[in-house]
Amino acid sequence: MRAQSSATTATTIAVSARTADPAAPADRRSGTLQAALGVTAFSLTFPATAWGLEGFGPWSLVAVRSVLAAVIAGGCLLALRVPVPHRRHWAGLAVVAAGVVLGFPLLTTLALRTSTTAHAAVVVGLLPLTTALLSALRMGHRPSRTFWGAALAGAAAVVAFTVQQSGGALTAADLYLFAALLVCAAGYTEGGRLARVMPGWQVIGWALVLCLPLSVPAAALALSYEPVRLTGHAVAGLLWVAAGSQFLGLVVWYRGMAAIGIPKASQLQLAQPLLTLVWSVLLLGEHLTVAAPLTAAAVLVCIAVTQRARG
Repeated sequence: MRAQSSATTATTIAVSARTADPAAPADRRSGTLQAALGVTAFSLTFPATAWGLEGFGPWSLVAVRSVLAAVIAGGCLLALRVPVPHRRHWAGLAVVAAGVVLGFPLLTTLALRTSTTAHAAVVVGLLPLTTALLSALRMGHRPSRTFWGAALAGAAAVVAFTVQQSGGALTAADLYLFAALLVCAAGYTEGGRLARVMPGWQVIGWALVLCLPLSVPAAALALSYEPVRLTGHAVAGLLWVAAGSQFLGLVVWYRGMAAIGIPKASQLQLAQPLLTLVWSVLLLGEHLTVAAPLTAAAVLVCIAVTQRARG
């Protein structure tokens, strides 16, 4: 009987392994796809912000986009009767709110008053490495040397492109963008951690709702001081940064990070500045230099290496 029981147990384990193994690659593929969709949504943020600035002041644009995104998120939370998160999660949600909902949009919007979207995109291309570094410090991740080597190479390519474009001189817009990198990476890291214990859309949803006591009065105050000129571009830009970038993009992004891990997901963002460069040409009529396709090739190689390396 003991031998028969052992054989039955071994068979059960073998069958479970055969049925469980295919699911892991499927989960990774789904997570990678969702993270990539998030990156695509984010790549449109700077061109949409540039459109929004045609009709709104920078403070008005940031505050109103936060309010609109919070209304969408709050409506979803109410419709689905999602319970309020446990008290221990509110500190993390506050970090997400400060970094992703308020800090990054405000700092990048201020930068885009004087910087082109193409230049801002390549500076923010350092976000994957910044996120991976903060993730390693916050969550104890220890990616392989191959992973770090490829990540650093991708970041170096982005830095080289930035220096070549700006002539080696940092501007006030660059300082806004570097500060935006830090606060956004902190928000991504904390959001990715929370997405392991609650659905990703709820992470960003509650973070947006958490900002309402600040964003509503800020929107009212900013709109009273900054002139508004409603044009097709301005309205379309505002709607995209509110619904696409601020909510829907972050929903799939956090789900992707929870599935494949923060370090690997963050490296997919190396493609974001390249996509933004494409949108800047198609939507804004900006001109690219010869360095853009060379940087694109280098960055795509780095993405492939980081996705294969053990995270």
